[in-house]
Amino acid sequence: MSKGMWYRNLRNCLMQRRWIDPQWLQGCRAIHRTISVPWHTSVINARSTEPVIDQKPVRNIRDGPSLRDFLSPSVIDIPNEESVPYLQDVHGKNQKVYFEIYGCQMNVNDADIIWSVLKSHGYKHTQCLDDADIVLLITCSIRENAEQKVWNKLEYLNSLRNKRKRNKIGSPMKIGLLGCMAERLKTKILDEGKLVEIIAGPDSYKDLPRLLAITDNETAVNVMLSFDETYADVMPVRLNQDSTGAYISIMRGCDNMCTYCIVPFTRGRERSRPITSILDEVRLLSNQGVKEITLLGQNVNSYRDLSESEFILTANTETHLAKGFKTVYKNKKGGLRFSDLLDKVSLINPEMRIRFTSPHPKDFPDEVLHLIAERPNICKQIHLPAQSGNSAVLERMRRGHTREAYLDLVYHIREILPNIYLSSDFICGFCGETEEEFQDTLSLIEDVKYNCAYLFAYSMREKTPAHRQYKDDVESDVKVERLKRMITLYRKEVEKLNKAQIGQYQLVLVEGASKRTDQKLQGRNDGNIRVILPSTIIPINQHSTVTKEIQAGDYIVVRIDDANSQTLRGTPLYHSSITDYSLNR
Repeated sequence: MSKGMWYRNLRNCLMQRRWIDPQWLQGCRAIHRTISVPWHTSVINARSTEPVIDQKPVRNIRDGPSLRDFLSPSVIDIPNEESVPYLQDVHGKNQKVYFEIYGCQMNVNDADIIWSVLKSHGYKHTQCLDDADIVLLITCSIRENAEQKVWNKLEYLNSLRNKRKRNKIGSPMKIGLLGCMAERLKTKILDEGKLVEIIAGPDSYKDLPRLLAITDNETAVNVMLSFDETYADVMPVRLNQDSTGAYISIMRGCDNMCTYCIVPFTRGRERSRPITSILDEVRLLSNQGVKEITLLGQNVNSYRDLSESEFILTANTETHLAKGFKTVYKNKKGGLRFSDLLDKVSLINPEMRIRFTSPHPKDFPDEVLHLIAERPNICKQIHLPAQSGNSAVLERMRRGHTREAYLDLVYHIREILPNIYLSSDFICGFCGETEEEFQDTLSLIEDVKYNCAYLFAYSMREKTPAHRQYKDDVESDVKVERLKRMITLYRKEVEKLNKAQIGQYQLVLVEGASKRTDQKLQGRNDGNIRVILPSTIIPINQHSTVTKEIQAGDYIVVRIDDANSQTLRGTPLYHSSITDYSLNR
């Protein structure tokens, strides 16, 4: 520190005190001798910048601060961050939690995240509702029907809770409403009275232990959306440890703002999980024996890891939209893309199947298509949501493409992947849809020939752009009638596709017993079509006479013998693997 700076700092200190204690002033004079700063014997009055020479202080503050009080201590006491006295104990104390999951695969993965958080805080999991201390409903808001199921369940749970209370059976039951419905209908839920104790949105699951701890005669609420929450620091714990497959969330939220969709308003803006976190989870699941993973996102093709190191390496890369497609947001740059992630994930375990959903058609890159063609463990199946077959309806939906652009993309995909299985989503009865426009949807289903489709009548959601801009003017009975026609056509077309597979030899991942009979097993082929086969003993490989029983998690070569619009039926021939099957085809 320079001499001038030292003097200015000292003068500022003096200015902050009205009267100067002579003892304190003497200490300052001693300091100046050590650094040879000219000393002006003066007492500064805080009300004036003019020095008063040799003035005697009117009041002597004997116990005033010394010079030591103006020096920083060499040791700073750091508070214990784990001890927060104003928060209640958030330990679960072995309370039993029951989960009920509605809606999409993202909610299944969210349940695993929630269970990981609660398990680390001393909660237990139960599959029996009667044993539960806490019931958590993970909800969906995509359609009115999905929400009505939850309302009905809440009424049932409250009657069950009241019965417990009257009969003094077990502990009082706490009910939590989580996910998209909590985000969308918080006010309505609170207005309905004491239906639930916890309301938590999709970005507040880490806060559940605290919310559960403060629900004594109160409703605890946290529905704040986050700009950066991806739960990358939470390793999900699977609720169903017996399942052969698992879901991995690679991103959250959506920026596409399709006019009919509530997702951007319930799950927030799009943000991607760091690639290292995803790869760590894939390795963990592989070590646990999981045979199939599905990478999840509202639009996986827009995945972009913008962690600092990766952003610098790829700062000039831009999103390349498919021909004829556009987007409502500014083109994004930098980061590792979905093709980079898919490449790295597929190399972790060649005997683990990889699926992904859902991509948006607008930014489907060729790199992903070539990876699917090249890697045997990336399933030859793509979900390509169309929503409508009419360009005018697609414009009102703000999908960013026309019917012609969508068909061009389908043809392009089939040029690279001739045997690809395609699935899609369709909505009938969207705002202003005419019969002629609906006919275009039917013709698209007929032309593309989807192996699987999810078909729905339009359900207007509050807060969406469509709710603000359009009228829900298609009558309910017309929507129902169009939905029936759409389902009938789809089943007719998909049955043709399935029957065309009779006689084929397919690799099937066995999932477990059939839902209808223990004498049969069920699994899925590469295209995610359900295959039913008998439970029997078969050779351990194509050329062996040694046999063993078929179990869940086994890859089996199956000859397809029969088919309908929903399932394939076949004869198991021998055990195999992804690698062996791809080499011997």
